[in-house]
Amino acid sequence: MTQFTYQERFKTLRGVFDEFTNRTLFELQSRDYFDELVSPLLIGKESNVFLASKGKGIVIVKIYRIQNCDFNRMFEYIKKDPRYEFLQKHRRQIILAWTQREYKNLIRAKKAKIRVPEAITFMNHILIEEMIGDKEPAPMLKDTKPKDPQRFFALILEDMKKLYDEGLIHGDLSPFNILNHDEKPYFIDFSQATLVKTPNSEELLQRDVKNIVRFFAKLGIKENEAETLNKILKK
Repeated sequence: MTQFTYQERFKTLRGVFDEFTNRTLFELQSRDYFDELVSPLLIGKESNVFLASKGKGIVIVKIYRIQNCDFNRMFEYIKKDPRYEFLQKHRRQIILAWTQREYKNLIRAKKAKIRVPEAITFMNHILIEEMIGDKEPAPMLKDTKPKDPQRFFALILEDMKKLYDEGLIHGDLSPFNILNHDEKPYFIDFSQATLVKTPNSEELLQRDVKNIVRFFAKLGIKENEAETLNKILKK
């Protein structure tokens, strides 16, 4: 088993590799979910994302920060989700539930036959999922524009509809959270995804639609936000 060198190799990432995180990583490694962290992929507001080796392949390891994250914002989102009404405003409890929520949302999205990373496992504040891409991670939509924007937009709309019919809304859909892999959209970052029956779900869906319509307008695809929303809501 490869010896951990997280503190040495990623020591600039303050607040990530505390004792609790190291114990969780060690347990996940011991259970053979990954071999070793390879390199940072993305430093976000609430989490840091790493590439990790697994045999001859690569998986994604997403670590939610316990200390320096926007805990209040996370609580405001999750407390409206009927699945987590029981939660109290306790930092660690909220962050662990946030991780579990993303794992469950990914499984539900996969069930709806949407292009998303496979959720492999989660433990405490760490989520392990499939890496979308071949030898390297697929790029974000914002960085790699589709060759056929109209077709790409239609595929996104189709998946938003499937997700809604499955009873889920992404809630944070944008060119940052859609990958362009082989000219097909893959939705990622499901931590904010919530049930259709959540009180603010319509507001979140409208925001998702606005983000996508406005991005594709810059690529010459003129779609009406209201009409696009109706296509998703239509039975």
